[in-house]
Amino acid sequence: MPRAFLIVLDSVGIGGGPDADAYGDAGSDTVGHIAEACAAGRGDRAGLRRGPLRLPHLATLGLGLAAHGATGRLPPHLAPEDAVTGAYGHAVETAAGKDTPSGHWEIAGVPVREPWGHFPDTVPAFPPDLVADLVAQAGLPGILGDCHASGTAIIERYGAEHIRTGKPICYTSADSVFQIAAHETAFGLDRLHATCRIARDLCDAHRVGRVIARPFIGSAEAGFRRTANRKDYAVEPPAETLLDRLAAQGRAVVTVGKIGDIFAHRATGREIKPAGNAACLDAALAAFHELPDGGFVFLNLVDFDTEHGHRRDVPGYAAELEAFDARLPEIRAVLRPGDLCVITADHGNDPTWTGTEHTREQVPILAFGPEIAPGPLGGRSTFADIGATVARHLGLGPLGAGQPW
Repeated sequence: MPRAFLIVLDSVGIGGGPDADAYGDAGSDTVGHIAEACAAGRGDRAGLRRGPLRLPHLATLGLGLAAHGATGRLPPHLAPEDAVTGAYGHAVETAAGKDTPSGHWEIAGVPVREPWGHFPDTVPAFPPDLVADLVAQAGLPGILGDCHASGTAIIERYGAEHIRTGKPICYTSADSVFQIAAHETAFGLDRLHATCRIARDLCDAHRVGRVIARPFIGSAEAGFRRTANRKDYAVEPPAETLLDRLAAQGRAVVTVGKIGDIFAHRATGREIKPAGNAACLDAALAAFHELPDGGFVFLNLVDFDTEHGHRRDVPGYAAELEAFDARLPEIRAVLRPGDLCVITADHGNDPTWTGTEHTREQVPILAFGPEIAPGPLGGRSTFADIGATVARHLGLGPLGAGQPW
């Protein structure tokens, strides 16, 4: 029985979707703009990388050709150097929003078209009754922030006051999120998680997709740094996903990175959550190597998004892409005859774009395996085609949305 390996390169979009202008993102293009910046010398950083963006393995799978299909432009240096070895295409998000859960759920067969709840870009950003209930139920002396902000900037701004007062730092963004940052030792990691669970219940009435715990360490003198103990409290998908179908049939499922959080730990099988892209890929490769017939590994690589996209860090993002590309031979090596691997993304986060938010973009589809025929897949009308294809490959039958290629 075949197996499947689904890899989500978090935020690695390849050009604005047809409705990008409705999100203020017309013209955004994460991969294309990174490649152009690197070709122009704006992707250099001493000790990290320099020169054009070099992704030879991804290009051979068809990444540049997928980007050309999405935008009509071939990103510099992403033409395949040899014959294309993957099935390649591009997909449009139909779910409302441009956030992680909406993208992943649509990939897994559940496009959520009802708008999520968002908090306005005002000060304060949160409804007074929501803040009052959180303070009362969590036993807090108050909160700091109460605004739209970059996660790294707001802990620098309020970190010292947070330690002095015990008030957690609460902030949001253009995504459907309520984020709570607190010092791991001064406030306590367990207390932060308990506070987030209370906030999750309170945010349900506002249709907020995620409450996110953002722990950090450090001091005003030495600087503050976020840790790997982030935890997302997401609402559950509203319908049956690819993961639910696998669980119902008793298939082996391994989810790596923040997949467990994204799907509210429903039908997520054995969860593994190391810190960093490299460790997550290590864990996923080890899991796939041991995966029984009919099994599924679902991997999210979040560093593209959190470490580089939101920070508008072109050299860092480029280096992260090149590091992943260098490991494509390892991914190929664990695939047996009959296996399918799909590489895709959940949204964009163009590091050359204004602001610090995600961008509404199309995503690449790169499918390969020992028996997978290479060639164009064209434009797909929904991310759900990915889940539909995986479901058919694993003999699960059709999902609620999407058409297999």
